[in-house]
Amino acid sequence: MDALQEILIPAIIFSTIYGIFHLFIRRSERLTMMEKGLDTSIFYAQNPKPFYSGLKFGMLFIGVGVGILLANILINVTVIEEEVAYPAMIFLFAGIALVLNFVIDKKEKSDK
Repeated sequence: MDALQEILIPAIIFSTIYGIFHLFIRRSERLTMMEKGLDTSIFYAQNPKPFYSGLKFGMLFIGVGVGILLANILINVTVIEEEVAYPAMIFLFAGIALVLNFVIDKKEKSDK
């Protein structure tokens, strides 16, 4: 657990500092463009596309859950080792869930 803290604490500190600087720099760039009278419409999306993040994460977590369940079944029924079964099934079903999400998004875009 100590090794994880040694990695996570500096990463969180760095990402927080980076995020704050990024916000201030982006704000100053926009203010400079407005002062010079340049077109600021590039900052706003013309046609915002629907964003199904809830669907994506829901399908991903369902895939992970199914992967864990099937890995547990594989361990109990077959001679596959635990260290192999869990990551293999989790990645397999999480990937399948994300591919299905892509197909659903593509179908939604083609219907419009």
